Amino acid sequence: MEFFLKSKDNAYPCVVTIDEDNGRYMIRKSDSSGEVFNTPAELVVWILENWGVDDFIDKEEFVSMLNAIKEYFPIIH
Repeated sequence: MEFFLKSKDNAYPCVVTIDEDNGRYMIRKSDSSGEVFNTPAELVVWILENWGVDDFIDKEEFVSMLNAIKEYFPIIH
């Protein structure tokens, strides 16, 4: 599962990657730096603590991403 979110502060999108098959859980931020996580839960916690709907051009993209993650990983609230 991969999501591309258009940030308000850069032309390059933020990317959220959740690849269960290969154990890859990563985020590329708008400044092109990134974060790597050991579990999808850690990734979601980082998103909730560091990003908000107002950080992105299309707020619905952000909300849709969170809903898709919650649907795929129902344990994460």
